Amino acid sequence: MPDNGGRHRISRRTKLATAALGLALAAGALVIATTAGQTGQASAATAQQITCPDVAGQLPAIPAQAQAEVQRNLALLDTQIAEANNRLVTSAGQGGANFVQNAILGPLKDKRASTIDRIAIAIGRVAGKPQGLGGLAACSLGGQAAATTTAAAPAAPASTDPSAAEPAAGQITCPDVESRLPAIPAQAQAEVQRNLALLDTQIAEADNRLVTSAGEGGANFVQNAILGPLEDKRIATINRIATAIGRNADKPQGLDALAPCSL
Repeated sequence: MPDNGGRHRISRRTKLATAALGLALAAGALVIATTAGQTGQASAATAQQITCPDVAGQLPAIPAQAQAEVQRNLALLDTQIAEANNRLVTSAGQGGANFVQNAILGPLKDKRASTIDRIAIAIGRVAGKPQGLGGLAACSLGGQAAATTTAAAPAAPASTDPSAAEPAAGQITCPDVESRLPAIPAQAQAEVQRNLALLDTQIAEADNRLVTSAGEGGANFVQNAILGPLEDKRIATINRIATAIGRNADKPQGLDALAPCSL
């Protein structure tokens, strides 16, 4: 009798194990199928890649005094492309036919134009200012972009609310501070350059907030939640620039007027 009971217990365990194995295999097949579908979607999104003209290869000899600033802005150009490529992937399926141009490529061109201009200005302070670099600002979709865009288009519902893409289509523009500065004493160079870079970071953060907050708030949301705080940050940063210069030369006046930005 004990032996029979043992055999019954083993039999029940075997049945339970077999059933569990069957469930596991079925779940595994589901995971594989789902993952395969997701991988296909991810591949379609990442097949697009933004390509931009090389700026470093088009520059003349860079004077030693401008090396640090030029290299910093060349690195910023790479960062801008990486951010735009990331935005290309995370926004797949958003907006209408012109979403990529209006929300990604257009703002990227404007950012690159400003950064390239800073490079030219840095070189021009101590040597001949390079001309014609503005033509390197525009970027495009390379590789299989056209085929991927065509394949991805049907996935976006025809009833997608166009108002969601409107904030992203805009871009925050701010007055250039660097070009309005007087000669910067050597003792203040590092602090001034650090704060000029911070101004760029603040604009980039505000542009990102503009995209991620699309559709939030009311009519005054952009002014109250994005442009207003950005102006306050810029005032503080610009004042630090003026103070740094003022420690070793005449403190520049009226720079606060450069703080407000707009769409």
